[in-house]
Amino acid sequence: MTAALALAALALAALAAPAAAQPEEAAGEELGVEARLAAPDDPTADRARTTVSRDEIEESLPRSAPDALRAVPGVSVQQTSHGQASPYLRGLTGQRVVHLFDGIRLNTGIYRQGPNQYFFTVDSLTLERLEVVRGSASTVWGADALGGAILAVPRERRPNASLDGVYFEPALTTRFRSADLEWGGRAELGADLGDRVSFLGGVAFRSVSPLASGGVVGSPIDGRRALVPRFTEELEGRPMDEWRTQVGTGFEELTFDGRLVYRIAPRLRLVGALYGYRQANAPRTDQCPPPEAPADECSTVREQFRTLGYVALRGDAGREIQDLDVNVSFQRHHERRDTVRPRSNVRFDWIDDVDTYGFAARAATPVAHLGDEAWLRLRYGFDAYRDQVGSQAWQTLTDLDLVLPLSRGQYADRSTYATLGTHLTLEAQPVRGLILRSGGRFGLVGVRASGDAESGTRAVRDDFGVGVGRLGAEIRPSRELAVLVSVDQGFRAPNLDDLTSRQQTGPGFQFENPELRPERSTSFDLGLQLRLPSISIDAHAFALLIEDGIVRALRTADDCPPSTPACRASRVHLQLVNARGLGTMFGAEGGVTLHLPEGVTARATVAYAWGEEPDPGDAGRVPMSRVPPLMGTVEGRWRHAETGIYAGAILRWAATQDRLAPSDVADARIPLGGTPGWATVDLAGGWRLDDHVLLSLVVENLFDVAYRIHGSSINAPGVGVMAAATVRLWPF
Repeated sequence: MTAALALAALALAALAAPAAAQPEEAAGEELGVEARLAAPDDPTADRARTTVSRDEIEESLPRSAPDALRAVPGVSVQQTSHGQASPYLRGLTGQRVVHLFDGIRLNTGIYRQGPNQYFFTVDSLTLERLEVVRGSASTVWGADALGGAILAVPRERRPNASLDGVYFEPALTTRFRSADLEWGGRAELGADLGDRVSFLGGVAFRSVSPLASGGVVGSPIDGRRALVPRFTEELEGRPMDEWRTQVGTGFEELTFDGRLVYRIAPRLRLVGALYGYRQANAPRTDQCPPPEAPADECSTVREQFRTLGYVALRGDAGREIQDLDVNVSFQRHHERRDTVRPRSNVRFDWIDDVDTYGFAARAATPVAHLGDEAWLRLRYGFDAYRDQVGSQAWQTLTDLDLVLPLSRGQYADRSTYATLGTHLTLEAQPVRGLILRSGGRFGLVGVRASGDAESGTRAVRDDFGVGVGRLGAEIRPSRELAVLVSVDQGFRAPNLDDLTSRQQTGPGFQFENPELRPERSTSFDLGLQLRLPSISIDAHAFALLIEDGIVRALRTADDCPPSTPACRASRVHLQLVNARGLGTMFGAEGGVTLHLPEGVTARATVAYAWGEEPDPGDAGRVPMSRVPPLMGTVEGRWRHAETGIYAGAILRWAATQDRLAPSDVADARIPLGGTPGWATVDLAGGWRLDDHVLLSLVVENLFDVAYRIHGSSINAPGVGVMAAATVRLWPF
């Protein structure tokens, strides 16, 4: 389907919609995660969509924003290191999933293919909720949304029109985790400055030590231990059954944020916000030390900084312009890392900086009532982002204290990556019980990178134009039941990481390919949602087709680019190429929630994805890389409505994943033959006194199971206690 077809569908949907009724909001509270039935005038309400609420984040005590998604069906959270995490949506991650913070695009031109650190830089303590849209979603959310979109919505203090004077509401949060001896907290201040201005801001810190796991994870074939991670007890010569503390884990973190809101009119506000993240000394677990290397070799991210500032105008600007969101943003991502090889008396250093300038505008027309039952509404928008990359590298001969600059960094220095797009969607109810949605987006991507003769780096100057569209229907035989059908598209133009980067990845050393073309996807979804007083059901089946998918191809040492000794020294050599043929992903996910008497709820979820793609080595079709296995959850919770006391337990499990891509077989993070299945139980309990006192306690991995998420470098935490306390004073 092309953009032209989608725009034609707009006209067809408009013809099918003669008359009016005000759309109604419908939402369903679920256990742990809120699998909500979105508002009928939401352009993605016919999609598989799950919301993780602030209450869930506060009570489950995730280690990061990605970790907060671990119970969402269709999501698997993999980790290259303790200080990184990347959610896989229906088997896709990294640069194939778009991340937005408060409607502002986080994806930059250097987003990597594998598990990455970028979404980890969102502080979960600043979030009101996380929303996950699964399946291709570029029509609404823009480039990179092949696997879906993750929408982080920050907390906000709204001005109170009934207030007169100045009020302050300070709060303090402390937290502790025993598995990695994490300690830290957040100091926060909310303020009302009259009836038009409010403020919410805070500073948080945590120190995280090496992570203790449940033990060694071995091969599902012969039990042979995985090559990563290494263990402190292993280096001390202790027996394998005592190995727990993982080398190459631990980090420090500082975050800060401030959000000022000015009420211009009853339904229109001006927002100014600043968010900062500072991480230090986070080893890359699979490279600290690398497989089969001396124990003192280590790659460490010394500085992982992100700063985001923006001004936004939001609300209704009169009768004709509703749901307005206009924002201007600036974001800087800074990373400094090194690789130390003491026995060779050498250290390599890299610094990469990305400055992103952004502008986005979205709005909607008022609902047009065309009769007793029918209505229609248009949504439209425009967005543009420009990334400017600085990248340097140097080598230090430590025995001579001699610094030798390298001709290029991980990326081409002073390269740029620009994206812009415009989109239009239409929602129409022609008859009661049927809502139609359609839309289209046209996007442009421009890439500019200079060449470097010494390192054999070719200059890149490419412009890509892409059109995508969507069709969807929400069939509602009754208020309680909805059948959801949608066809949506995604696109991703090759970015600077694909076109210019040289880097050590989990499977091996990967080098650039300036000949890449955009990859596109089409997602077909069929869903069922049922909302009754005693039971809620969400079930979705999907098929995902990927055209010109960008995949890793095995190369030889002779293919390595010049002046790149790390490539020749690597055990595996890789280059990105466009697959010749369609990649296919099929699967299903869903959940059932029982609402029982006396404040008891029970929920079970399950998800499965099966993917394959053309082998770039012409060996026919092979499994897609790092697709999660069959996995799910079973959870029960009790909450006392009057006292605020709650308690619960969750069983999370995954089957063995032994369908491996060729690059997975070479990946030291995956044991021989695949990742073994596992099951773990967490207990939770606490006390919530209104919004002023919250005491949370979680016993994680109750039975001390040794396991890891498929594709991760680190094993999951062993048995331990996580605790947090928040005290918020009444306004004064």
